[in-house]
Amino acid sequence: MSDAQEALAQAVREHAGRLAAALMSLLGDFSAAEDLVQDAVETALRRWPVEGVPERPDAWLFTVARRRGLDMLRREANYRAKLAQVIWPIMPEPDDRLRLIFTCCHPALPREAQVALTLRVVCGLTTPQIAAAFVVPEGTVAQRITRAKRKIADAGIPYRIPCGEDLPARVNEVLTVIYLLFNEGYLATAGERAHRRDLVDDAEWLAALLHGLMPDAPEVGGLLALIRLHRARTAARFDAAGHLVLLADQDRSLWDHDGIAAAIRLLTRTAQRHLSPGPYQMQAAIVACHAEAPRWQDTDWEQIVVLYDMLLLLAPSAVTRLHRAIAVRHAQGPRAGMAQLDRIGDALYRYALFHATRAEFLRELGRHDKAQEADRRALELTANPAQQALLEERLTWA
Repeated sequence: MSDAQEALAQAVREHAGRLAAALMSLLGDFSAAEDLVQDAVETALRRWPVEGVPERPDAWLFTVARRRGLDMLRREANYRAKLAQVIWPIMPEPDDRLRLIFTCCHPALPREAQVALTLRVVCGLTTPQIAAAFVVPEGTVAQRITRAKRKIADAGIPYRIPCGEDLPARVNEVLTVIYLLFNEGYLATAGERAHRRDLVDDAEWLAALLHGLMPDAPEVGGLLALIRLHRARTAARFDAAGHLVLLADQDRSLWDHDGIAAAIRLLTRTAQRHLSPGPYQMQAAIVACHAEAPRWQDTDWEQIVVLYDMLLLLAPSAVTRLHRAIAVRHAQGPRAGMAQLDRIGDALYRYALFHATRAEFLRELGRHDKAQEADRRALELTANPAQQALLEERLTWA
């Protein structure tokens, strides 16, 4: 990546959301504001490598967006008058960007469209970048974005922060989009790469932005702590060949222990202010238990089982029950863990991790033929190259 491209990437990450929010708040037209920003970014991609990086990249992008807006809307006197009033640097109120995030993650939009629109408008990614991230055709991403913008206009989706009793549910929508983005980056479900650091970066950036705008929202702090705790173990998750290293086998000296400590402090502050934790805080507490153990053997599995019980009360799911079964196995033995797995087999029949976990338990119980059968089923169900390599290795050893 050239110096100009790096500078543009940084400017887009830091300012694309601000630009879109400023234009949106004045124009009242979501689609027009987003198009103006993207057009400015595409212009910079062509000109900065030739002309050099401007002294104020943010002001340059805004000037281009404003000029393009005047050209595009020259027949719309009302828009032209509004655009003429805009002067950079604008420091929009935090609510501007917050309104932008809530608009992109409105429940009236399909989940895929929420993710694409958030990456495009708030993070400033281009359509090809989003398509590459999720291994889908550019045309598909373009259609999702176009339909989402049309839905916002046709349905009159308001550019505002929900208030009153609507706010908690809408915050959860935003957090779900960020969490989905993080999960896809942390262990990709498609494509040739086992993990996508760019998506993890975007998820952490969005969570940190939201936390800065809503510092008293407990689940926002919980999700940010969860992402940072996971990220702190990144250096130990894959070996030199790109193969997945299971938690029990990771070199904990490679973990970012300062990052772990900072994330735990964030989680503790959040818990102290809010005595009723939510699902993201509970997940972060579980990951913190793993992160605080100096060695795999020191893991407090009994505490982790209790935390999973609390998580199931808040957000029951078959996947959470699977992870609880793994904790039960380490706390009470493989037979106890297998008893838990038997209760959720129907719900997770098409979930690779369920079959891979079942294979481990069966192997510990001496049922090697059944374990191989479970590993083969897991291999059929995963598209992640690191998971595939691990399962193939197990089948070779068996």
